[in-house]
Amino acid sequence: MSSHYLIKNATLASTGQVVCVEVDGERIAQVYTDGTVPACENVIDAQGLLLFPGVIDDHVHFRDPGLTHKADMHTESCAAAAGGVTSYMEMPNTVPQTTTFQALDEKFEDAARKSVVNYSFFYGATNDNAAELPLLDVNHPDAEKNAVHVPGVKLFMGSSTGNMLVDKRDSLKQIFSNTPKNMVIMAHCEDMTIINKQTAEVKAKYGDDAPVELHPVIRNDDACYASTALAVELAKETGARLHVAHVTTAKEAALFESKSLSDKKITAEVCIPHLVFTDADYSTLGTRIKCNPAVKSAQDRDTLRQGLTNGWIDVIGTDHAPHLLSEKQGGSLKAVSGMPMVQFSLVTMLELVKQQVLTYADVVRLMCQNPAILFGVAERGDIQPGFYADMVLVDPKKEWTLTASDIQSKCGWSPLENFTFSHQVVRTICNGHTVYLNGSVDSSYRGKPLDFKR
Repeated sequence: MSSHYLIKNATLASTGQVVCVEVDGERIAQVYTDGTVPACENVIDAQGLLLFPGVIDDHVHFRDPGLTHKADMHTESCAAAAGGVTSYMEMPNTVPQTTTFQALDEKFEDAARKSVVNYSFFYGATNDNAAELPLLDVNHPDAEKNAVHVPGVKLFMGSSTGNMLVDKRDSLKQIFSNTPKNMVIMAHCEDMTIINKQTAEVKAKYGDDAPVELHPVIRNDDACYASTALAVELAKETGARLHVAHVTTAKEAALFESKSLSDKKITAEVCIPHLVFTDADYSTLGTRIKCNPAVKSAQDRDTLRQGLTNGWIDVIGTDHAPHLLSEKQGGSLKAVSGMPMVQFSLVTMLELVKQQVLTYADVVRLMCQNPAILFGVAERGDIQPGFYADMVLVDPKKEWTLTASDIQSKCGWSPLENFTFSHQVVRTICNGHTVYLNGSVDSSYRGKPLDFKR
């Protein structure tokens, strides 16, 4: 395909308009809504297809470096491309952890060699590195070269290892105070005191392991609410921008405001597993849906779904966290937590459109536009002239059933296997280049580091 081409007869998912999009090189040159189709030698006829902006996933774990037996930046970016995800923001709990500027530089260098789609990386907060956080501001005189590419600071207030678990108020306040005010703190909120108490009670009854159905008992609503409430309190006290990752409970809804994203300094993300599964699914899917925070009740799931349209939830992410199935053996205490989701996030949310929970415009807002607005991603997240040509063509009438052979992630499994979807990703375009077409990923292409305007 030439670097200059047209996509004609596409139905814009955000508005329902039939459009013709002109692409020149890496960018969108023009969007025609009046029936105009300019003369061009290279044309993609998208008759009957929906056109989405490329999905921006603000929450993935690609396990690279250090945990590449289960995933790596290349395999998981291929999975992203196959699912219509053209940009991702990856978490710092790798080996080594991304808690130094050297580790951050090395991740960007590695991504330039491996990543099929666009990328950026959170800087991890620890008990000891709060003094370095001001250097993440590109305007700081001593800022490191990659500061402009960092979406924010990731803070684990629960469920992490070593020095990345920060649960003392003094350390937390220092992190909230020192993070640049033009940068997001993305917090994993679970109260470890409550979790440790629940764990001890479960061990006293069941021994060293327990049925996976007890996972949401150990990591319960109270643990999530207490930690999120503390994070919100600290954000208000310090003026920090707080983004609470993977909200899971109805109880937490009271901590957020239902208003325009542009008017908020405290925002919420919900992830695919908590919108799809409930605690009733442990009986059939077992540890395949074990994640932290835990999948909880149907009431919790339904309240999260309501939050997608009433304004208190701002972004849908995946928390894509692949493990080998051998590592998922055991129950609530021994099986590892996390599941692969990035390849099937878009089509899964389009099932909620089929169920009339969401509209196509809601999906665009929550998975494309809002992540770009919230983090300040430059010139992505929408289909408009001058933006990078990150786009996805979806067939809204193509039923298909997910089998293991469809899976691009290195781990080779999905909790969604054998599910029949009503929409199918046909083509994914990243920076004007087709990285996925009808089942095949162009694994030779390399994406770009995301730029941020703050």
